[in-house]
Amino acid sequence: GGVIINQLKRLGCSCDWERERFTMDEGLSQAVREVFVRLYNENMIYQGDYIVNWCPRCHTAISDLEVEFKQDQSFLWNIRYPYTDGGGDIVVATTRPETMLGDTAVAVHPDDPRYKDKIGKFVILPLMNKQIPIIADDYVTMDFGSGAVKITPGSDPNDFAMAQRHNLEIISIMDGQGIINEFGGKYKGQDRYEARKNVIADLEKEGFMVGTEPYAHNVGQCYRCKTDIEPMVSKQWFVKIKPLAAKAIAAVTKKKTRIVPASWEATYFDWMNNIRDWCISRQLWWGHRIPVWYCGDCGKVIVSAVDPASCPICDGTSLRQDEDVLDTWFSSALWPFTTLGWPKRTPALKTFYPTSLLITGFDILFFWVARMMMMGIYVMKDVPFKDVYLHALVRDEKGEKMSKSKGNSIDPLVMIDQYGTDAFRFTLAAYTAQGRDVRMSPERIEGYKFFVNKIWNAAKLTLSNLADFDESAPITAPDSLPEKWIKAKLNEAVQDVTRSLDEYRFNDASAAIYNFIWHEYCDWYLEISKPALYGKISLEQKQVTQRTMKKVFGVMLQLLHPFMPFVTEELWQALHASEENSIMISKFPVVQEAWQEKAAQKEMEILMQIITSIRNIRGEMRIPPSLKLKVLISVADEQSKKAIDAGGGYMLNLANLESLAVEVNLVEPKGVATGVVGTKKIFVPLAGIVDIAGEKARLGKELAKVEKDLQQSSKKLANSDFRTKAAPEIIQKEEDKLKGFQEKFTALEGAMKKLKEITV
Repeated sequence: GGVIINQLKRLGCSCDWERERFTMDEGLSQAVREVFVRLYNENMIYQGDYIVNWCPRCHTAISDLEVEFKQDQSFLWNIRYPYTDGGGDIVVATTRPETMLGDTAVAVHPDDPRYKDKIGKFVILPLMNKQIPIIADDYVTMDFGSGAVKITPGSDPNDFAMAQRHNLEIISIMDGQGIINEFGGKYKGQDRYEARKNVIADLEKEGFMVGTEPYAHNVGQCYRCKTDIEPMVSKQWFVKIKPLAAKAIAAVTKKKTRIVPASWEATYFDWMNNIRDWCISRQLWWGHRIPVWYCGDCGKVIVSAVDPASCPICDGTSLRQDEDVLDTWFSSALWPFTTLGWPKRTPALKTFYPTSLLITGFDILFFWVARMMMMGIYVMKDVPFKDVYLHALVRDEKGEKMSKSKGNSIDPLVMIDQYGTDAFRFTLAAYTAQGRDVRMSPERIEGYKFFVNKIWNAAKLTLSNLADFDESAPITAPDSLPEKWIKAKLNEAVQDVTRSLDEYRFNDASAAIYNFIWHEYCDWYLEISKPALYGKISLEQKQVTQRTMKKVFGVMLQLLHPFMPFVTEELWQALHASEENSIMISKFPVVQEAWQEKAAQKEMEILMQIITSIRNIRGEMRIPPSLKLKVLISVADEQSKKAIDAGGGYMLNLANLESLAVEVNLVEPKGVATGVVGTKKIFVPLAGIVDIAGEKARLGKELAKVEKDLQQSSKKLANSDFRTKAAPEIIQKEEDKLKGFQEKFTALEGAMKKLKEITV
């Protein structure tokens, strides 16, 4: 627990650490007893002989959910059971020959024509030399094996249920350690696996074994020690679960509780509709003792929330408490209300139950979530939470489950020390897509560390340009185009982040804030604002820009804060140096209607597209960034000319232009590189700038080289030997190389095409 708490604190989780609780705390222990007694008094808890999942190593019963399954490559043994009247035999198939020692019947389907006249007759149980009946039951599958199955009620839950339907004898042939007992005849004292070998040998020796065939099937194992589970009949305590499950199903059906992702609802319903009574007793040394006492004088069973001093019937004091403890999930199922003070009606219980959201892993949907739903509705008459968000598993970069044995585990504290908490948190959010596991690698975390650095550098530029900003000074000048545009884009980011968080789409929320900060605020707004900030336009325009910059940067930090709490708090304090309030208690941003500027957005985006087109031409033609260009733009009408002329100053600065001329329906000059943005054409004269013939020759050589690389990589990937023998990561690396070659070839082809289109 301490390790997890430390990790949560290092991750920046802002929990109320004074509310830490342990299910064995005195208050919670009393609450556990109260619920047990209430269930018992309402006939919802009972004790009975039932077939349970028994771990021979841990010496305890475990619930269905605590059983893990592995596929076992085993055999199906076909065994001959002779009819008692001497008229042949019936063949049954089994994966566990040793359990036949406890057979009490052979079952067939009532509609199976092969056995219609055999139902009600008897066969001899091989090796045990006793008679058992042939019964008919719909559970039997006619087309599996011979259509006849052995019934061993003491070793199989389905057989146990069939035995109850047909009033068959129930024989348990093993003790709690998986050793054959006195009901196993001459095999008494043998381990179950040793008994299997000896039973098979004796069946073959005595002519009862018809044959074997390979057979793969799932074998249940104990989730703690991985020992094969042994179904066993024993006296246990159970909760009648179906009435509780019905209400928990209705709560989700009626949307009182929402499961996210919604795809898990079908799994939830399937499990809850097929639920069996919950075995809540455990034969362990640690846990909540079952609050049941037995009177040694009169035999009375006493169920009480407090330790009884004497028997209420005979007043005797010879009391013995039940030795079993409760399943740990019983107390955990009460967590949403017992941690808030129940059974007392505390202010905390009134305030926080039901809670708004539970976040947990999908792997404990049934262990914990479903049981909290059932117990919460039963005790509190209301669901314990409105939403349940089931997050995926964090795997390694290859998609494999992390484990110490594989050596692929990522220690979050090591990653935090190396890359910082903010980068680590943002990585988790960025890759947390609903229904998909998170592939984590140090390289991905490092990538978001660069993002943190980007934010820090943007903050330095922002804060340095706000040093002389007087917020109290009256500013009458209107917002310029960049100010209108950045506010409108911030509005969109607020809307996208808020909607995504409301819908638990954390990857979409992180993508929205990432794109705004990196691509819109840093790449465009900071650059386009520099002339105003450096006083190259006017003092008033500088103040307008400073005002907008401070507001936008502040809202940006608030949006980012849930993802990166530490860097945003630091920068918030720097932005609001005269204030003492934490960003944590500031209001989360909302959409500002006054910032809706569709026209300004459209106008600005056209300018950005033109600037990008000029930059692309510069890159394709290998024109140095420092070289100033003369640019001509042809537009369709005067209105477009006016709009571009108005933004000309921004383009001169951001595209590094010597001059910009905009004309309506300009005829394309010779010797220019051309770009197109909608109906607008951008012409960049290349005379004296680019050696077109030389550039064609260079591109030709580069194209030939890349084409050769493409062919070699394609040939390698088409080789079946490489595909079957190479490691998956090697194949992936080669596929990535091929993709890179294809992209480079396409880009070079595009550049060559542009050169060929230029008329000199």
